[in-house]
Amino acid sequence: MPNEHVGHSRGFATRAIWSGQPPCPATGATVAPIYQTSTFTLPEIGVTKGFDYSRTGNPTRLALERQLADLEGARFGAAFGSGMAAIAGLCSLLSSGDHVVAAKDIYGGTHRLLTAVLPRYGIATSFVDTTDVAAVRAAILPNTKLLLLETPSNPRLRVTDVAAIARLKRPGQIVAADNTFATPFFQRPLEQGADVVVHSTTKYLCGHSDVVGGIVITDRPEIHQQIAFHQNCVGAIPGPWDAYLTTRGAKTLALRMRAHARNAQAIAEFLASREDVADVDYPGLRDHPQHELARRQMSGFGGIVSFRAYGGVERARAIATSTRVFALAVSLGGVESLVCNPATMTHGSLTPEQRADLGIADDLLRLSVGVEDVDDLLADIRTALDVTQPAAVS
Repeated sequence: MPNEHVGHSRGFATRAIWSGQPPCPATGATVAPIYQTSTFTLPEIGVTKGFDYSRTGNPTRLALERQLADLEGARFGAAFGSGMAAIAGLCSLLSSGDHVVAAKDIYGGTHRLLTAVLPRYGIATSFVDTTDVAAVRAAILPNTKLLLLETPSNPRLRVTDVAAIARLKRPGQIVAADNTFATPFFQRPLEQGADVVVHSTTKYLCGHSDVVGGIVITDRPEIHQQIAFHQNCVGAIPGPWDAYLTTRGAKTLALRMRAHARNAQAIAEFLASREDVADVDYPGLRDHPQHELARRQMSGFGGIVSFRAYGGVERARAIATSTRVFALAVSLGGVESLVCNPATMTHGSLTPEQRADLGIADDLLRLSVGVEDVDDLLADIRTALDVTQPAAVS
């Protein structure tokens, strides 16, 4: 069912609050109800009021799909029970014999799906540096069906030129972008030529670390029909409560992303100023390799900062366990600040050689910068660096 738009003439924050969420026609409830039901009573045999079984469609999930699709400037969304279920939904567009060109620094879980699962169904993947347009062009084969991007990438924050990659597309090919890190508040890949956008709604879209979910968004009805068919067949859907919590979280996306980016910029600049920090990854820093591209393609630089401190793995471990505001945990995008070691946590499924090729050093730390008071965050990182410094130089 097409997603209803509030209207693109209205601002992002207005659409986040109202898109797909009209007052309840039965009661006038301002907030979309939670339809906690598996089945729907029919007025007659073969006649529905739009819903018959919640795996196929649920009004609360539909409100979420309409809301998030509208934020990406699209008409169609298919919500899933996790970000990886959404990636699998995207891959349902593929058939045996198809070929995928994917970003080589794509999320570890996506890499695992492409290398350990899809080959069993006759689907091959070439991993390339998607920041190199010529390398992407060279990797495209006659049977290439999907060009899968992730920008900014996890965890090194590399930025891919979506418009340039989209111009490489040949008839029958699909360009998809994982927009989890940037969110539609800072970046809208469909406007830059992508056909599909994928999100782990677990992260910024929900924003409160209390739901696992994903969504596939497109403005092309034929693509949506295939993905919605897969969604119904496989049934990897979010329940009504998860859909409601994600919808509620997304209403404050504009407010939160401004705060995430503001705090992350301050943290990145602080880390870059430290002599005991080897390197910092953040697109908002002028020395980031794709800083100018990020400025053109994005309206903000997001809330993730990765860095390496001098002192090796032992110091990285000490830093990660010395913070008192930043919690040591996987995932990202919540209001609370988190620190993780990608080599052992988010990208532990990759081999040491694969991680080395991607620049994911064993001592790399990734910060998901939350929306706490920035002075508290800076003090926390400063203290963690200071108390671990003697071990690094002894």
